[in-house]
Amino acid sequence: MPKYCYVYVLRSRADRQFYVGLTRDLPARLQAHNDGRVDSIKERPPFELVYWEGSRNESDAAQREKYLKTAWGILYIKIRLRRYLTR
Repeated sequence: MPKYCYVYVLRSRADRQFYVGLTRDLPARLQAHNDGRVDSIKERPPFELVYWEGSRNESDAAQREKYLKTAWGILYIKIRLRRYLTR
């Protein structure tokens, strides 16, 4: 079975900000974020996984990650998760 590449969106429970990333092992990456082993956001845990997409091609996933990090991409996430975010 081919390995997927995942684009994921985390939300910090501390400051409610989003973080968009790319990985091949989603559970391990989430654990690394929550353990403070990711330097760029180690001051913001705990994190919850709020959205993810899988792709068989890493280049396609990287392109999607780049889009989701833009203002339009964050707007897409907020619209997609509007019920979850307003509960």
